Amino acid sequence: MDTGILILRLLVGLLVAGHGVQKISFHLGGRGLAGGTEEFRADGFRGGSLTALAAGGGQIGSGLLLAAGLLTPLAATGAIGVMTVALTVKWHNGLWVQNDGYEYPLVLIGTAVALAATGPGARSLDSALGLTPYPLWWAPLALVAGLGSGLLTRLVLHRPAAPPITER
Repeated sequence: MDTGILILRLLVGLLVAGHGVQKISFHLGGRGLAGGTEEFRADGFRGGSLTALAAGGGQIGSGLLLAAGLLTPLAATGAIGVMTVALTVKWHNGLWVQNDGYEYPLVLIGTAVALAATGPGARSLDSALGLTPYPLWWAPLALVAGLGSGLLTRLVLHRPAAPPITER
């Protein structure tokens, strides 16, 4: 079981961190901070480079913590938060990824919740530092806090769509 949790942690944690790297650099196919900033602006978010840096930093930090199995409930909360924002951006496209839907962020949210529920396993920094086992109540707390922070971010930083201009 610990080997499976390790594989899951590494896969999801490194994917979330890599997604963040793309937002702020030219690595892993990213378009640099300017590209990340433009992506957020195109999706209707204010804040410019600061928004891209915060999102990228949150993804990198939570992803690396998940991969390492360090402070796992906190890492899961961060991943759930940033992926909730991504889910809200893609919501209008429906579920499936082939239509640019929210399938991928939803899978990452579900996996982060599962890792908060199971814990990071024996092959983790949490275990090495004696921080495990975490109580089961961390999983619903991580879910609620992550969803709440993501939805609050969307509420605070997203601009409402401008009404269409009509000729008279």
